[in-house]
Amino acid sequence: MSDARSNHRVAYFNGRIVPEREVVVPFRDRGFKYGDAVFDMTRTFEGRPFKLQEHIARLYRSLRYVGIDPGLSAAEMQSISEEVLERNRHFLTPQTDFWLGQRVSRGVDAVGDEGWEQSGPTVIVECIPLPLKARARLFRDGIDIVVPPTRRTPPDALSPRAKMDNYLNLIIADREAKAQDPEAWSVLLDTSGNLAEGIGSNIFLVRDGEVMTPRERFVLPGISRETIIELCAAAGIPCREADLDLFDASTADEIFMTSTSLCICPVRSIGGRPLPGQVPGPITQRLTEAYARSVGCDFVEQYLRHLG
Repeated sequence: MSDARSNHRVAYFNGRIVPEREVVVPFRDRGFKYGDAVFDMTRTFEGRPFKLQEHIARLYRSLRYVGIDPGLSAAEMQSISEEVLERNRHFLTPQTDFWLGQRVSRGVDAVGDEGWEQSGPTVIVECIPLPLKARARLFRDGIDIVVPPTRRTPPDALSPRAKMDNYLNLIIADREAKAQDPEAWSVLLDTSGNLAEGIGSNIFLVRDGEVMTPRERFVLPGISRETIIELCAAAGIPCREADLDLFDASTADEIFMTSTSLCICPVRSIGGRPLPGQVPGPITQRLTEAYARSVGCDFVEQYLRHLG
């Protein structure tokens, strides 16, 4: 790669690694037209990708659910992802890390006379710096959750277990939450009135020493969510999936959120109601420390370092 090109992040785009600005998707791509696409995303810890194989496996479950063949095996997708990370590694500093993501659409809805170069699925692998500064205060203060009126799409309409590009249900709900509090994170209810999920985030409640999270059928089963369940088992902390409503949230001792970028982050209020006791609470703190040990990175300190 020339010096000029090495000054820009690169991405994989339909068989080639090119500067990001050269990744141009046709306006008739079904991902743009209909949200007919899936994606997955992990993060790095000090430049090391987190459970990349598990994220790729989830991507391929999503692809199978929607019936898209990317033309690449899971092993090939993982190898491409590792190469994209390596080609962008020189942009990392001791204070930064990446999101590393794969995006696959069904491809161009061609009329037949346009002469599009690409046929078949559109495949993109990219990385982008984590928003460490923008989210640093969450680890100092805790997250404020607002539950919006819009409900999560039910699994008998469209399964939330596939990570699809069409986020409009979650986006509308998040806008409703942010109309009440611009800094809030939304957590939607399902159509039965139970807690579901937010945009790219899962919720956990702690009550009487037991950790609880919404059932997988109604949410995207996050890799960080799965990690917390594993860490609870290793630490002997009771943990189960359950139908959890706003009463459960209002009477919880602790609440925390998990996501790819946050890993695990404490909640300080839900619906304007502060959580009792110190934030983070003792179970949240214990799991945070276990998570940091498991990934070999003090991600809380990494975030707090960016407080202005």
